[in-house]
This record gives sequence, structure tokens and C-alpha cells, in this order.
Amino acid sequence: MKSNIFRLGVLSLAFIFLVTALALAQEKTSVKVKSSEVVTGVVIVHVQKEGKSIDLQCNEGAADCTVLASGSYLMVQLPANYGMYDCKNVEVYRGDADKSSTAAKVAKVGAYCVAEK
Repeated sequence: MKSNIFRLGVLSLAFIFLVTALALAQEKTSVKVKSSEVVTGVVIVHVQKEGKSIDLQCNEGAADCTVLASGSYLMVQLPANYGMYDCKNVEVYRGDADKSSTAAKVAKVGAYCVAEK
């Protein structure tokens, strides 16, 4: 009886680790910030991702909400239900994917909601 409970506990932990690892998988992409603006309390960052224009938005004054200067950045898409906003959440880091193997090696410059055009 005790060995069955032990096995169930080990299997449960293994399952939790597997689900956590899959949930934390992140898509990292190089992006170019074209411009940023603030419109009625919303920071809008205009970004070029793989030739496609997208906007990143955050609430001015919120933690990690930053008006970004033009240039190259690394964007990390967060898993569902992670992040500050009720949308597809991303974090932006200084640098680009070609020069940095992981986002953890560079400084995070902001957290945003993706508004694809």
C-alpha cells in the first residue's frame, strides 16, 4: 500500500514537471522597433516582426511599460495565462536573437500586449 502511494506521488511530480516545462516554453524572435508613442495613457510600440507590422501596447505607468527607442530587440512570447495583460503577452529585451542565445543574458526593457494588425 505504501509503495503504491509512493509511486503515485512520484508520477504526479513527474507530470507536474513535464507540464511546467511545456508551459514555460517561449518563442524568441528578433524584432525592429520602428517608433513608439503614447496615446491617452497607452504606450504603443510599432514593431516589425518577420516583415509583418505589429503593435505592442501597455498601460503607461504600469510596471515594465516603457516607450522604446528605434532599434533591434529580442521579443519573447509568454505562454498563455502568463503576463500582466489579458491578451498575448510578450517581454522585450535589449539585443537580438542572432547575438544572444537566451533572453536571460540581456536586460528586459518592457512587457507588452500584442495587437496584430
